[in-house]
Amino acid sequence: MKKLMSLLLCVGATSAMFAQVTLVKQAEKLSGKADKLEEARGLIKQAMENPETKDQAYTYYVAGKIEMDAYDNGYKTKMINPADASASPDALGNELMSGYNYFLMALPLDSLPNEKGQIKPKYSKDIVNRIKGHQSDFYSVGADYYNEQKYYPEAFDAFMVYANLPEKFNGLETLITPDQAAAAYFNAGLAANQGQNIEASAEAFKKSRLMGYDKPEATIFEIACWQTIAQNDNDRTPEAMGHIKEASQFGLDNFGMENTIFLNNLINALVNDNQTDEALMKLTDLISANPDEANLYGLRGYVYDRLENDDASEADYRKAASLESADFETLKNASNKLYRVGTSKLNALEGNSPELNSARQDIKNNYFLEAQKYAEKANQMQPGDPYIQNILDSIEYAVTTFFN
Repeated sequence: MKKLMSLLLCVGATSAMFAQVTLVKQAEKLSGKADKLEEARGLIKQAMENPETKDQAYTYYVAGKIEMDAYDNGYKTKMINPADASASPDALGNELMSGYNYFLMALPLDSLPNEKGQIKPKYSKDIVNRIKGHQSDFYSVGADYYNEQKYYPEAFDAFMVYANLPEKFNGLETLITPDQAAAAYFNAGLAANQGQNIEASAEAFKKSRLMGYDKPEATIFEIACWQTIAQNDNDRTPEAMGHIKEASQFGLDNFGMENTIFLNNLINALVNDNQTDEALMKLTDLISANPDEANLYGLRGYVYDRLENDDASEADYRKAASLESADFETLKNASNKLYRVGTSKLNALEGNSPELNSARQDIKNNYFLEAQKYAEKANQMQPGDPYIQNILDSIEYAVTTFFN
């Protein structure tokens, strides 16, 4: 009797399993039939929820086929009638990405050892071939999502899938070049940024620059993302500065000093990390190799300023402002530096002796009027800048009030 009961239980379990597998086979037969799409989805959904089939590679292989076939049908419809609902960017994108994700779920299950300990994949080859056949579609779907303002996660995910394909599947490196992958990562960064996921944006831009994006924007935008993260969360400032330092050094190494954002951010990150000696050493070496670059002296003046070494800072700012290459920021900072030092020196003088009056005149000429000259030159570059206007007003007040 016990043997009979055991046999009946086994038969019952086998029947349940067979019934569920039959359900998957029915769904597979409906795959590719546009008028049966929802029925196929309903059947495979039951199989994915049933304990007997929810962990089988076949189930997710068929689920992926259903979605990929639906995408192919929708794409054909798009060529004939773009206004059809089945050809909308949302419908096509959802089908392609769902099919891909189901296939990813099927692959590891298809490589599990059988009862004899053997690994004999049944569906993997077809899965990989189907993904390869649709590789360019992931980029197209990402672009369509982006144009529909479905930035994150829709456009981001599609671009990331396209860019990551060569790493996941052998053979795709010949179809997707590093330049194409870098462009896709860059677009993913833009999409995440538009979708207000700044950290995902930063990671995508980093992947883009490391993949060899040939323009500085990927590195610049990555730096900007981490600056935003630091501004929004003080606890993450050290982490953000580490990323900024890495990206800035990369930008400096690969794009040079022409775009000052890289060196400026690198020095600022070093200073914030209390690595002022390294910052000074780097700047001094760069000055030796580029003695006419005003920005280098201005940056070193900034570092000395943070170290409260006024004499060294003043000397560098004066040198920076005297060079033809002095830009707006350099002149602004040099003007501010001389105004502050001049004010401090003036406040230290008490009395009206001839010697003190002579010293005051020297401060007026060498600090306030020099600061005024730098500020006026900066104002010519960017007329009406509020910061410069404030410096000019302060200098004018000091000159007319404190000097005879």
